[in-house]
Amino acid sequence: MSTFPCVEFDNVTKRFPVGLLGRRKVTALDRVSLTVAPGDVYGIIGPNRAGKSTLVKLLLTICRPTSGRITRLGRHVRDRATLARVGYVHEQQVFPIYLTPRALLRQYGALSFVPRIELAQRIDELLDLVGLDGWEEVRIGCFSKGMFQRLALAQALLNDPELLVLDEPTEGLDLAARRVFHEIVRRRQGAGRTSVVISHHLADIQRLCNRILVLRDGQVAYEGPVGLLTSVTTPTERDFEAAVELFYAEATT
Repeated sequence: MSTFPCVEFDNVTKRFPVGLLGRRKVTALDRVSLTVAPGDVYGIIGPNRAGKSTLVKLLLTICRPTSGRITRLGRHVRDRATLARVGYVHEQQVFPIYLTPRALLRQYGALSFVPRIELAQRIDELLDLVGLDGWEEVRIGCFSKGMFQRLALAQALLNDPELLVLDEPTEGLDLAARRVFHEIVRRRQGAGRTSVVISHHLADIQRLCNRILVLRDGQVAYEGPVGLLTSVTTPTERDFEAAVELFYAEATT
């Protein structure tokens, strides 16, 4: 297992220009610091407009920070070569609906540099893993939202990523599919792989994550072990969801 942090944000701020001439700036993240160690299942939660999407965009080099430093898999985030070792499930996944799951995964496998000799077997294994066996040759346009999410997870796992970033991964999943997702994340953790989970489903965060970041108005309201989150609240508010709501409160009042 690597000794360097899998993800590190050091005093990161991101401001976006707004208005016709872009003279006014909106601060999406304000001096955010966090560390994700190899093997962590790291949860990120926060109310709407807390900065979660901006944080993910910075991590994936979709945009650059205004100030501060970000590393990904031990290298500066500007080193895009490390993206080949990352898997990502978008909150609103979009696939070409005329393709079948097998054809789609072949294309993503080629883009991810998965050796051709391994790709066919890996596609079969992943479709079986996410519960899409028997649907390999059915057009994606016939899929439900939950089936889209299953396929998105299979796509993100194609390159056996060291870092898996999951944005609302259980949205639209039934109970059986959610259990499959939990098992996959736990299995990855047992193998020393790292996952970052962004979710509004607090039950998923509590069950899966060993560390958590609570964002509020672009700032860190809490960062640390999940088990310690409730210890910083009053004795009558030791329930996990109550503790999270306490951190949200200032953002919603």
